[in-house]
Amino acid sequence: MSNKLHIVSLGCTKNLVDTEVMMGKLQNFELTDESGDADVIIVNTCGFIDAAKEESINTVLNLHDARKEDSVLVMAGCLSERYQIELAKDMPEVDIFTGVGDYDKIDELLKEKKSRFTDEVFLIDGAERVITGSTYHAYIKLSEGCNQVCSFCAIPSFKGKLNSRNLDSIAKEVEGLVAKGYYDFSFVSQDSSSYLRDQNVKDGLSLLIQRIELIDGVKSARILYLYPSTTTISLLKNIGNSKVFHNYFDMPIQHINDEMLRMMKRGFGKEKTIELLEYMKSLPNSFIRTSFIVGHPNETEEMFEEMCEFAASFGFDRINVFSYSDEETTSAYDMSQKISVEVIAERADILGQITSECLEKSLRAEIGKEVEIVIDGESDEHEYLLSAKELIWAPEIDGEIYVNDRIKEDDLVFGKIYKAKITDIVGNILTATVDNA
Repeated sequence: MSNKLHIVSLGCTKNLVDTEVMMGKLQNFELTDESGDADVIIVNTCGFIDAAKEESINTVLNLHDARKEDSVLVMAGCLSERYQIELAKDMPEVDIFTGVGDYDKIDELLKEKKSRFTDEVFLIDGAERVITGSTYHAYIKLSEGCNQVCSFCAIPSFKGKLNSRNLDSIAKEVEGLVAKGYYDFSFVSQDSSSYLRDQNVKDGLSLLIQRIELIDGVKSARILYLYPSTTTISLLKNIGNSKVFHNYFDMPIQHINDEMLRMMKRGFGKEKTIELLEYMKSLPNSFIRTSFIVGHPNETEEMFEEMCEFAASFGFDRINVFSYSDEETTSAYDMSQKISVEVIAERADILGQITSECLEKSLRAEIGKEVEIVIDGESDEHEYLLSAKELIWAPEIDGEIYVNDRIKEDDLVFGKIYKAKITDIVGNILTATVDNA
C-alpha cells in the first residue's frame, strides 16, 4: 500500500484524542493536507446532533468526490458507530467503516481492507499518540461513556456506560508527554466529575489532581466538562487549592429553569446549580464556561426568558448555545410538545446575542491585568503580531491575544510562558505587551 495519509477529525476534543491514536498507529504514512494526493483518507466522525451528523456525511462525500483512484476511504467514529447498518447500505463511497472501539487497530483494518465494529469502547491505555496543533498542550481522556440519562443526549446509546481509565494509566501518559516537552494538559470526558465512580470511587477527580501534581514538569492543567450533580464543593475546593490546576470551570448547565431541568433529567435543580456556580465565582482568578440548550420540548417563552436573564446577569466568561436536536433513542424524542424549528432558531439568535455581550464584558475585564500567556505562533493579522492565549484558557475555544514581538530586543519563543499586560481589545481579540523582565 502507498503511504500518503489525509485525516480529518470532527466533533469534540475526545474525538481528537482518538484521531491522534490513529495517527500514532500510522506513523509510517506521510501526512498530506491535499486529500487528492492521499492514498488513505480517514474521517473521524461526530454523531451527536443533526448539524454534526450532516457535517460528517458531507465531509466524507466531498472527500470521496476529490479522491484519486485506488485510494481507501475510511469512515470512523461516533456516527459510524451509531448508524452502522444504515451507513453501510447508503454510503457505498466508503471502503472501510469502523466505530469507537478500534482506533488502535486502524493499521490492521487498512491492511485487511475490512470494516470492523468492536463491542467495547476504546480506552487509550498504552496507545501511542501523535499530538496535533500544539508543541506544549495535550488533551488527556479520562473515560468513555456516560451514566447520566439527560433527555436530549444520545451518547450513552452508542458509547455505553461510564468506563474510567486507570489512574496509573493516565499518570503514565502524562509523564510520557512531559518527557516530550508538553507541560499544559486539559482532562476531558463526557462527564469528568464522575471519573472513577464506575470503580466505586466517589471523588476520583480529587485523586487525579493529587496524582498529576506529583509529576515534575506539569505546569498547567484544567478539567473540562463537569456535570452539576456529580460536582461537589469539596472537589471545587481541591481545584482551588491546587498549584497546577487552574480555577477553570467548564460546566454545561443547559438550562436554569427548575421545571426544564427536571424534564432534561439533569439531576440538579436551579438552587443547587447556582450554589456550585457561585462557589466557582468566589475562587480567585476563576474562569467559568457553560452551555445552554434552546428549544427543548415543552420549553415555554417564560422558561426561555428566565434562562436569558440568568445568562446575562451571572457573569459567565464564555457561553455556548446549542439548538435542540431531536435525536432518536433519547427520551425527549418521544415528548409531544415540540418547539418549531423557526422558534428554536429565533431563541438561539436571542441567546447568542447575550453570549456575545458576556464575552465582550469578560474580555474587557482583562484590560490592565498582568497575566501569564503562551505564544502559539504568528498571527493571521500581521507579520509583526504574534498569536497567544492566556495560560488559563483552553486552547482554541476561549480566545486569542495579539502580541507585538517588536517590543522586545529578543524574539519571543513559541510555546513559552510569559508574563504580560493586557492593553486593549480589538473586536473580540485582546492585545498585550510582554514584560521585559
